[in-house]
Amino acid sequence: MYPDQSGYLPAQRAVTVHQPQPLTPYDPGPTMAMDPYGERQTVVWVPDAYGRMVPMPKHLAPAPVLAPEPRDLTPLPLLDPLAQRFMGAGLGGGALAAGVGYGVGEIVSAAAGISGGALVWVAVIVLALRAPARAISGGKGNTVNIRKAVIKRNHFHG
Repeated sequence: MYPDQSGYLPAQRAVTVHQPQPLTPYDPGPTMAMDPYGERQTVVWVPDAYGRMVPMPKHLAPAPVLAPEPRDLTPLPLLDPLAQRFMGAGLGGGALAAGVGYGVGEIVSAAAGISGGALVWVAVIVLALRAPARAISGGKGNTVNIRKAVIKRNHFHG
């Protein structure tokens, strides 16, 4: 046998066997320092990242979520009452003309913004849509003529 790192042979080591003493059923166990009831901090239960409820000291807990103010869900009138009054007083014609004038101005400004390149592309698209299918396929037509002749002869008694 060879000695281990401590220099002793394995047969020379002392062997101790632990024999635990049986505990009584109501043994309080080892005594530990208990904090008095008044010094305990309040514990609250909060959800963690996985939805489980975990205890947390109240002073470390996040602030509670405040409920939003209730919304006014009463239905609004179909037409604006102020606009109805203006139309009733005869002021709507000017507003209508102003709206039409604004729309015409938008169309004119959009037409002024079209460049020459955009017009060329529009012309190419129009020509491509109007070209016949034969011109696109190189002159080869793929027309199929189907002829069916039905001949029926009736012979009555002979």
